[in-house]
Amino acid sequence: MDFAEARRFMVDGQLRPNRVEDPRIVAAMRDLPRERFVPPALAARAYADADLPLPGGRAMMQPMVLARLVQLAGLRRGERALVLGAGTGFGAALVAAIGGSVTAVESDPALLAIARAALPAAVPPGTVTLVEADPSHGHAAGETYDVIIIEGGVAAVPRVVEDQLAEGGRLVAISLQGGPPGRAMLLRRAGGAVSATREFDAHAAPLPGFAGAPAFAF
Repeated sequence: MDFAEARRFMVDGQLRPNRVEDPRIVAAMRDLPRERFVPPALAARAYADADLPLPGGRAMMQPMVLARLVQLAGLRRGERALVLGAGTGFGAALVAAIGGSVTAVESDPALLAIARAALPAAVPPGTVTLVEADPSHGHAAGETYDVIIIEGGVAAVPRVVEDQLAEGGRLVAISLQGGPPGRAMLLRRAGGAVSATREFDAHAAPLPGFAGAPAFAF
């Protein structure tokens, strides 16, 4: 299979018609070897316009939905980004490729093993730090981030995660509350308060651990 051609078709057929306009994201999605971030048996399906089932009942987010979610976060070069439910690491690689300094949190050892194998050849050294932990707890207490991306469907954002959003920071996630379709949500912290806006319809597989103890219940 010609993966470079598959990436081009993905960009031209999935991203551009669906308002993915940030040139950094378009370039990264055209260049990143998404096929390396999936189990070898699924490599031929890596560029499909759909969620991709992964081991452990998880799923890799549809390329267009991930691209639009990252675009919604409005990441600026050099900002600190936290990717929760990072799975096999493709979303973290995308955020790093557009200029973020990324901490990626994932609890599934099998998915982390794929990420550890794929990331070194995809992004510059030191741009992504992988952490094996419960994504619903965010990362280290007391740390704050300019951008937080929850890479999956959620009913609520836990208070501990919201508290890790820096002043001026943005958090993006796919809300599944109320049934399909899901909805991309943007949370912003300004003046110490957090507000939420509903953005575009989107589907994402539910992410374990994001159903209770909310700061925001969408």
